[in-house]
Amino acid sequence: MQIPYILLQVILVPIAAAIISIPLGRKYGPKAGWLAVGALSYTTLLLLYVGFNLYAGQPPVSEVYSWSTVNFNLSFGFLADGLGLPVALILNLVCTASAAFSVRYMQRRIEVLYGKGRNGMHALYYSIYLLFAVGLVGVALATNLIELYLFVELTLIPSYIMIDLFGYVDRHRIAMMYFIWNHVGAALFLIGIVLGAVGSGSFNISGLASLSGTPLGLVVCSLILIGWLVKMAAFGFHVWLPYAHGEHPTSIAAIIATIVGLGSYVIVRLLFGELSATFALFSLPLMVWATVTLVYGAYLTMAQDDVKRLYACSTIGQTALSVLGIASMVQLGVVGGVFYFLSHVIGKCILFSVAGILTTQTGVRSMKQMGGLAKRMPLTATLCVIGSMILSAMPPLSGFPAEWIMFVGIFTKGASGDLPFLIIGIVAIFGTFLTAVYTFWSFIRIFFGPLHQEMENVKEAPLSMIVPLFILAAASLFMGLFPDIIMRLLTAII
Repeated sequence: MQIPYILLQVILVPIAAAIISIPLGRKYGPKAGWLAVGALSYTTLLLLYVGFNLYAGQPPVSEVYSWSTVNFNLSFGFLADGLGLPVALILNLVCTASAAFSVRYMQRRIEVLYGKGRNGMHALYYSIYLLFAVGLVGVALATNLIELYLFVELTLIPSYIMIDLFGYVDRHRIAMMYFIWNHVGAALFLIGIVLGAVGSGSFNISGLASLSGTPLGLVVCSLILIGWLVKMAAFGFHVWLPYAHGEHPTSIAAIIATIVGLGSYVIVRLLFGELSATFALFSLPLMVWATVTLVYGAYLTMAQDDVKRLYACSTIGQTALSVLGIASMVQLGVVGGVFYFLSHVIGKCILFSVAGILTTQTGVRSMKQMGGLAKRMPLTATLCVIGSMILSAMPPLSGFPAEWIMFVGIFTKGASGDLPFLIIGIVAIFGTFLTAVYTFWSFIRIFFGPLHQEMENVKEAPLSMIVPLFILAAASLFMGLFPDIIMRLLTAII
């Protein structure tokens, strides 16, 4: 059975739902969030259907639509292949879970900021929220450089609005900080792809291949890479992330973290996939940079007491781990880097949501004021363990095979005579141990020990906030037990 315009539907359905959310939100308030959940559930099923067909051996799904025939013969299109489809599916699944989480979380957040009965704010939130899914999935499926940039912007601008309207401490200043830093990265990326399009004579992503190994290709590769390293908060460009990720509404925290990690996919699609001869020049320096970022991010995370800041800072090191595998330029390293990015997105969604639950249910963010909460919040404690296991790459969850595959690739290259790669791999292994330290150290501080007297009346979060996170945990378990499903799709392309 063929579903017509299946990839176009994945883009247009959330846009239509965003428009409908405005009058629906004004009338029904937080209940409008279930429209977002329904729309994103539908698009997740569409992507899952495409994934089943790809796994069964059918060719990638490609859709091309005319954009302009005046002066430039432009077209935009969507491609669901072994690389783009897994990324689009996992990102859409995370957006769906976060939408369900938002219903109760944002009801309380809007009441705190603007008072009760502000249905217009719910309408605004969900109409903007749905644009995240459009932007993230659009980046994963785009085949045109202009189209790709527009989808990147479609994730950035709603992020700024969300932080400014619904964030926490000093949200207006931090929203502007986030906007400026990310637009610097986006500007470098834009310059790079425009030069690439002019040099290759095509705005199609595949056109960049003609520049591989040329001087112009080196300029294009440098601009795209540095632009995304800014957006990925690599060491030296990381100063904005703890503020922006610590103060945004937790219902979009996982999505903001996903936007940071999205550079892993873009680097593989554009640089490794199309400019590989040029990108190879950056392999060793980028691995060193990623390792420094990984270790620095881990120590920065261990210095945090604020539970939101803790998980925010951990994004720095976790994103660098994906870059480390991709920069190795060997198949298993690159596949493992992309696999780990997908696993990290799921784990970070769970942990950031746990931070949001703790903030909502206890009214505090400092871990010093917590402790013993497992007695009052056993389901939340379970989710925190699962999220920590995913980030720490513990079996049987998805982080384990992803990290294992990635390091097999890195050490295989190191063992073949490239000593610097072997040394980098050993140091990076040490960095991954630090992940287990800060995730489980914070878990013990929050959920074990004596229960503070002011926490006696704390209750478990509503099931509408808990159940979506267990669905994500089940997805991670499935990927951990059956990694061949992801590997078969990724290795077909990489």
